[in-house]
Amino acid sequence: MQKYRSSLPFAAFLVIVICVSLFSCAKKQDRAERLAEKFERRDKLSKQYCGTCHLPVDPGLLDKETWRNRVLPAMARQLGLEVWQGKTYYQNERSAISHADWTEIVAYYDSLAPNQLPEPAKTISPANDWFTFSLQKPVDNSSEFATTTFVGAENAGGFIYSGDAERSGLSQWNRGLNSFVRTQLPSPAIHMLFNNDKNPMVTCIGEMKAVDAALGNVIQLGKGGNPAMPIGPNFNRPIHTSQGDLNKDNLTDFVVSAFGHNRGGLYILMQKKDGKFSSMPIREVAGATQSIIEDLNLDGWPDIVALFAHGDEGIWVFLNDQKGGFAARNVLRFPPVYGSSSFQLQDMNGDGRKDIIYTAGDNSDYSRILKPYHGLYIFTAESDLHFRQTYFYPINGCTRAMAADFDQDGDLDIATIAFFADLKNKPFEKFLLFEQTETNSPPKLVPHAIPVQNLGRWICMDVSDYDGDGDEDILLGNYSKGFLNQENIKPDWNEKLPFIVLENGEMCKK
Repeated sequence: MQKYRSSLPFAAFLVIVICVSLFSCAKKQDRAERLAEKFERRDKLSKQYCGTCHLPVDPGLLDKETWRNRVLPAMARQLGLEVWQGKTYYQNERSAISHADWTEIVAYYDSLAPNQLPEPAKTISPANDWFTFSLQKPVDNSSEFATTTFVGAENAGGFIYSGDAERSGLSQWNRGLNSFVRTQLPSPAIHMLFNNDKNPMVTCIGEMKAVDAALGNVIQLGKGGNPAMPIGPNFNRPIHTSQGDLNKDNLTDFVVSAFGHNRGGLYILMQKKDGKFSSMPIREVAGATQSIIEDLNLDGWPDIVALFAHGDEGIWVFLNDQKGGFAARNVLRFPPVYGSSSFQLQDMNGDGRKDIIYTAGDNSDYSRILKPYHGLYIFTAESDLHFRQTYFYPINGCTRAMAADFDQDGDLDIATIAFFADLKNKPFEKFLLFEQTETNSPPKLVPHAIPVQNLGRWICMDVSDYDGDGDEDILLGNYSKGFLNQENIKPDWNEKLPFIVLENGEMCKK
């Protein structure tokens, strides 16, 4: 009987423990459900407000400090909130979001963002050699800093042209790489079209600073010293122009990419019979960067492919309806922190379909940090304007990629520049050459670090048969000062050299 009585307290204790455990589990489950509901609410708010104008951004694409102090304050202003010292937010009558909802969004990004971004995935280290190139430098006694904004060759054995930001002059260089100023432009030249039997067309940006000012234009150079004349209206910071006969009337039309700032867009300059041009918007969204005119759906009519950055980033196809209009279709879309910078249409695997070579690396906006997703991408063409990513090589701040058969082995290689390279740890990223050794999908590309990192900081590039010997040469333009995102960086490159030529055909012995 005594033994039976002594077991009663233990049984009661066991019941109490079980009840407490069940209560504790219930509290944990309840807390987990509340956290899940909070996360779901914050995720929904983020997509609702941050995904209206562009692809929603995963919190893991930036670190906590960048979200807190740079990106979120800038986005708050876009939504009409007042921001005090980048930390305190105030709602007013113009705000598109309540203070409570914005606080939830801030907490969402702050809780999920990493303290620092991961290192890029391990890749093949580039070989340090000259590949098939030799170095040619222009004869220039200038004491001015190089602020080259454009460099390009006219044709095989022709002249080289270069533009600069400081003096807005267009320089012409002969085969000996001696220069004279051909003409003074109203603003810096960013792009140039060579029209065979007609004088070149120059795209002048208008304003280098990130402001909305319709001061840029497309200019046709005059003949025999006559002044250069604009062919259409002014645009907000135009940076690229392509040409083609869009309505099949045997007259050349132009497509202008006006990057702008908050305002910009993609525009057609349609040529009329009297030689004048009418302007028509295709997509009036800031960030128009580059366009290519090509018959993508093989209906016999030219279509337009365009890259947009600065916000709603991606590649759009505008299919010609054969009636003077275009039907828009998005084929690739990227988060706004990617910094889309260039693209090309090239058949990389030899299957007869054009693939997309794409670069991400513009890093002059709110999130000026090294990003592991910056670099060179290849999207392989599948059926009906669908593209699948088959290749990525990380390059900090990658600015442009251009494909050509540099080694003349029957497949395409790729040259890249990176204005926002990791100048402290990987300065060789400023220029890389990717040799294609297999045309499989994914392609096999072997990188080469051509040793030109001490000659400049490359912001523009052109590929052409400059010397007329039947192979493709490379021109690199040097913007030598400013735009340094990394701390304690002092230029260790040539700050006076406007550009260099990598002449193809012979291994450099220097």
